[in-house]
Amino acid sequence: MSQIPGLTATVVSEAEWFVTRRVEVEVASQGRTTGQALANLREALEPYVEDEPAPRHCPSPSSQ
Repeated sequence: MSQIPGLTATVVSEAEWFVTRRVEVEVASQGRTTGQALANLREALEPYVEDEPAPRHCPSPSSQ
């Protein structure tokens, strides 16, 4: 699994949306599913980690 060391993602359910946030760089996104929210977060995070590749896989909250 590819990860960016030292960054933490949170996922919170808010009404019909899942909101994801990378705490250390204050980047957030949302989606209708956790997978969609995490994918949107990876896309939003890319400009902040140009020296590191964005993770290809974020584990689901149930697997942590």
